[in-house]
Amino acid sequence: MSATGEQYVVDEHGNRVAVILPLQEYEQLQEDLHDLAVVAERRNEPTVGFREFRKRYEQ
Repeated sequence: MSATGEQYVVDEHGNRVAVILPLQEYEQLQEDLHDLAVVAERRNEPTVGFREFRKRYEQ
């Protein structure tokens, strides 16, 4: 087992074919992938400057 806790499944030739991760690490990876997908979806949305943002949310 490595320092981060993953384990590898190997085939009859010793080639890595799968990985076993601690559940918490897997869930964090899933959350990170979701966040990246949201960023990619919103990439072309117009931006709002800080002053405009502050003006909108101080009211």
